[in-house]
Amino acid sequence: MSRHVVRFDGRAILVDIEGTTSSIRYVYDEMFPYVRQRLRQFLAERFDTPETHAACETLARDVGHASLDAWARVAEVNDDRAGRIAMVARRVLRLMDADTKATGLKALQGQIWESGFVSGELIAHVYPDVPVALRRWAAAGLDLRVYSSGSIAAQKLFFGHTEHGDLLGLFSGHYDTTTGPKKSPESYDAIADDWTLPATDILFISDVVEELDAARTAGMATALSDRPGNHPAPAGHSHPVITGFDQISPCSLV
Repeated sequence: MSRHVVRFDGRAILVDIEGTTSSIRYVYDEMFPYVRQRLRQFLAERFDTPETHAACETLARDVGHASLDAWARVAEVNDDRAGRIAMVARRVLRLMDADTKATGLKALQGQIWESGFVSGELIAHVYPDVPVALRRWAAAGLDLRVYSSGSIAAQKLFFGHTEHGDLLGLFSGHYDTTTGPKKSPESYDAIADDWTLPATDILFISDVVEELDAARTAGMATALSDRPGNHPAPAGHSHPVITGFDQISPCSLV
C-alpha cells in the first residue's frame, strides 16, 4: 500500500509527543507507573519547596478550590502536613486514573520524572524516523516547536534524555496547557501569536483529530499521526494521515 506524502510550504512545524513522536505505551507503561511508585515519597520530601507548593496550588484550582488552604479546609485536614500530602496524593492518583490533562497534575508529574531522567532510570522513547526528520527539517531552516499536555519542564526532560540522544536543541520553543486546552482553536491562535508567524505557516502533527480540528480552525496545516497502538481516528475526518515523519515533505527540501 502506498504511503501518503504531505507537502508543506510553510516555515514551522509544531509536534505533539504522545502518539506522535513517541509511543503511547511508553508513557503508560513506564512514565505513569514511575510517578505512582514515587508519588508519596516525593511529596513527603518536597511538599514545602516553592516549586512543588506552586504545583499543588495549581492542582487545587484545577479541582475547583480557590487555593490549597481552601482545599485543606474542605478536606478537614487544615494545617496537618501529612493530611495535606495524603489529600494531594489521592487526587493525583484519581486524576491519573481518569487520564485527566490537569495543569497542576502535569507539573507534579514533571517534577517526579526529573529525577528519573537525570538518574537514567527513565530514557524517553522516540520513533527512529523522528530524530532523522527533525535534524533534516532544522538543517533546512524550519522552526520546530512542541505542544503537549505534559508540562514544558517535562517536555524538555523528555527530549533531553531520549534513546536517540539529546534532541532538545532541535526545538526553539515549547507549549503546554498553560497556553490553553489542546482542543481549543484559541490555543493555536495564541501559539501562532507567540511564534510571530501566520498560522498558515505552521504545520501541526498530532494523533488526536479534535486537536487537529482546532489547529485547522486557527489556520494551521495539519497531519494525523497513525502510530502503532494509537487510538483509531474517527471516521470522516479530513486530515492527511502519516505513519512516519518521513512522509512530511517541506517544500524547502523538495
